[in-house]
Amino acid sequence: MIIPKLAIRNLLGAGVRTWLNVIVLSIAFFAIVFMQGLYIGMNEQARDALIDTYYGGGQYWQKNYDPFDPFALEDSHAPVPGELQQLVDAGQATPILMVQATSFPSGRIVPAMLIGISPEQQVINIPADVLKRESDAIPALIGTRMAKSARLNSGDYLTIRWRDANGTYDAADVQIVHIMQTTVEVIDAGKVWIPLETLQQVASMPNEATIVVTAKNYTQATTPEGWNFKNHDFLLADLKALVKQKTVGASILYVMLLFLGMLAIFDTQVLSIFRRQKEIGTLIALGMTRSKVIRLFTLEGALHGLLAAVVGFMWGSPLLWLMAKNGWPMPEYGDDFGMALGEAIYPMYTGGLILGTTILVLFAVTIVSFLPTRRIAKLRPTDALRGKRA
Repeated sequence: MIIPKLAIRNLLGAGVRTWLNVIVLSIAFFAIVFMQGLYIGMNEQARDALIDTYYGGGQYWQKNYDPFDPFALEDSHAPVPGELQQLVDAGQATPILMVQATSFPSGRIVPAMLIGISPEQQVINIPADVLKRESDAIPALIGTRMAKSARLNSGDYLTIRWRDANGTYDAADVQIVHIMQTTVEVIDAGKVWIPLETLQQVASMPNEATIVVTAKNYTQATTPEGWNFKNHDFLLADLKALVKQKTVGASILYVMLLFLGMLAIFDTQVLSIFRRQKEIGTLIALGMTRSKVIRLFTLEGALHGLLAAVVGFMWGSPLLWLMAKNGWPMPEYGDDFGMALGEAIYPMYTGGLILGTTILVLFAVTIVSFLPTRRIAKLRPTDALRGKRA
């Protein structure tokens, strides 16, 4: 118990130098927790939004469907197999048909995709019920991004041209009956949603679909011929890679802050050993072994990290709580991140994140505190008492 008490007394006795080191380390500690929590929250928020509005419990893709190959879309449709139709009838899945099209808002040409979905579906969180036909006009649902780019408002008419399964071009006017607010760009930008049966009829694709989206609680039980099941690991792979890339980029910031803190601790240890050589010599002369003296100085440095964690928790907890509650507001160009972010990002701070960050800081501080103390092993007590350098 002598070494810990002596280390604490020396640490507090250093005064301003100790608190400067603690403040720098606490900032690094806060930055690590904040940035990691921000990206964890970003990942979870985007993941939940995609699953809720589009991915569901997984998707069955027609074998030719490739969302990154627009030329393959022409052949990416087939009748819904019996096994999947049973899921549809039970309300556990919903078929979606996609047809490449061209829209003509206000005399301009805007590429678009016609997407057919059943107005009665309850599988994904899209206001498809607004597509129930109440007039002769074809009802259409678009998102805010599509409405902004095409300069459309609810009630407007939009001319759409498409090519059916026989290669014949056709066109019709659709009426925008609703503009949905969504954070998921994949169901918004360039997408025009109309009733599934209507699209199947005008595209000469009766009872056909491009993908079948299952309910969120669905567990794969079958793989019909000509269809491929895509689970969350596959569908969310791009999101995970994007978050990982942004996390690595952001880590540069708190690595720099942590390095500054480590540099301050290292300089403090070197200065302390240089100025306290008579004290070191006295301790060794009184019977304290060199290994114990090394442990004493190492513990003093390590206590900077522990104190920084406590101080950082005291001033950082209210800020983290407010951030988790109110979120981090996103600018209008937030869609450039390439994920479903919404108007704000809500960070997530877990016990594992805070504990892991604390261990990281303590480990780094301990290593940096130990390195200068190796000089003590070369120091002779008589020289130290006379004030000679090692």
